[in-house]
Amino acid sequence: SFVLGLQGPCSSIDTACASSLSAMHAGSSAVRFGECPRSLALGVSLKLTPHGTLGAASAGMLSLDGRSKTLDARANGYARSEGVGSLVLLPCADEPSGMQLGSSAVRQDGRSASLTAPNGSAQRTLLLAAISRMGLSPVEIGWSEAHGTGTLLGDPTEIGGIEGALGPSNPCLGSTKANFGHVEPTAGLLGLLALVQSTMRGAIHVNAQLHALNPL
Repeated sequence: SFVLGLQGPCSSIDTACASSLSAMHAGSSAVRFGECPRSLALGVSLKLTPHGTLGAASAGMLSLDGRSKTLDARANGYARSEGVGSLVLLPCADEPSGMQLGSSAVRQDGRSASLTAPNGSAQRTLLLAAISRMGLSPVEIGWSEAHGTGTLLGDPTEIGGIEGALGPSNPCLGSTKANFGHVEPTAGLLGLLALVQSTMRGAIHVNAQLHALNPL
């Protein structure tokens, strides 16, 4: 994923599955602080060689039936998919659609047990930072777009982080991975774009794989 400052520099960003959202954060920060008049955050994920799939399969991260069953009791790994997503970031006064990015935040999650074991405490701290920068309280959040890779360990850990940040507000919760798989470095940006589409249409996207809720 990379962020391109139109009439300015281009920077590549590699923060694994957070790459495209990290690019968006960098681009929006550059616009907000006047480093460039507008920026383009772009994520691309193409599977052109078998090595990544073989590595993920040998680590036991992939779903045997090729479905990312986010939040479902059948969750058994994720399905790799391809995708491209981009977002032009403008100053609020120049945004024709009226969609505004209230805030963004990035942080390192510290020591984790493994690549597939997220740090729930770090996620909670990150969410609270982003909400605080918007000047909102957690109870005002109505929708949470989860990373939601569809693993028995990862999903409950992430939901615990969201609950820890948002408390009893009980927002709607979803993840686009259940609909089109895990696009890895581009996943976050595609999730955001799906959320923007849902907001513009006034209807949220459903979880295509949710049959029985993960008991954890």
